[in-house]
Amino acid sequence: MGIKTKDFYNSLLIKEGLSELTVEGYRRVLSKFFRDVGTKKPKNRDIENYMVGMHKKGHSYSHIANTSVALERWMAFIKLPIKLGRPRKPKQIIKTTLTDGEVARILAATKNAREKAMIAILVYSGIRNKELCSLRVEDLNLDNLHLRVIGGKGSKDRLVYISRECAKIITEYTSQIKIVGNDYLFHTLQAGKQYSGWALRKLVKTVAIRAGIKKRVYPHLFRHSLACNLLNRGANIMTIQALLGHQDVRTTLIYAHSTAQRVQQEYNFYCPNYL
Repeated sequence: MGIKTKDFYNSLLIKEGLSELTVEGYRRVLSKFFRDVGTKKPKNRDIENYMVGMHKKGHSYSHIANTSVALERWMAFIKLPIKLGRPRKPKQIIKTTLTDGEVARILAATKNAREKAMIAILVYSGIRNKELCSLRVEDLNLDNLHLRVIGGKGSKDRLVYISRECAKIITEYTSQIKIVGNDYLFHTLQAGKQYSGWALRKLVKTVAIRAGIKKRVYPHLFRHSLACNLLNRGANIMTIQALLGHQDVRTTLIYAHSTAQRVQQEYNFYCPNYL
């Protein structure tokens, strides 16, 4: 990596105060852009053609928007500022979630205490991929059935809650390994390093296939599923917002708009009887 890009990423961390996760996202976007365009000092036309290509290929709103922001920041850094438009943000609807039975099958398909603990934390707490990989032993409070998420999305800390069954699964895992308070809860088996988001996605996919689940299963799907399943059981939308760590309740309301079962339940309950 050239000195320019290194200085740029350092400035995002130090001067802009962005999280390492956000900076890593910019790094991936820009690395691909530099490879595709063949220069780190592109002309405006190069960027415009690149963005047109992304639209034609049908890339998601978030991918296009993140690429636009990354390119604007980079061009400002090299003193060639450019302003890019943003596509209109689509109204998101959660189309696919996992039923209670499917989650139970996935948990049953784990092969050891380590796999089961990782999956259990995802399905019961709804934490994000990166948040699970960043958990340390000292973040566990199994007696009070909660976990502490440090530096989650938006660099915010929060508490997330788990069931007694999940706490038992975690205890079974921790009793089999030698770890201390400031150790990461999960490590790679070979190098003993912090578990990665890529490895977690691969594990979840493998266990889901093993369980015979036909849907595309990934860590964030457990988060969606927990929110919808809680909502269907009558959980308050503000409770779900706090659990998921959403800054704006409108983000959480996506689940309400996506859950036809809850709408029908409330309709049946409140519907007047005209006969």
